[in-house]
Amino acid sequence: MTLLLLEALGALLIFVFIVWWTMFSGRRNGELPPEDEDEPKR
Repeated sequence: MTLLLLEALGALLIFVFIVWWTMFSGRRNGELPPEDEDEPKR
């Protein structure tokens, strides 16, 4: 039973790491800066 819980925890940690990596890997300071409302959309 303990082994199953450790495997589930490991899979969860890998999943969270993959999601975090894909969200923030290409951004210099984390989130993108907010867009200005005054500029027209292209």
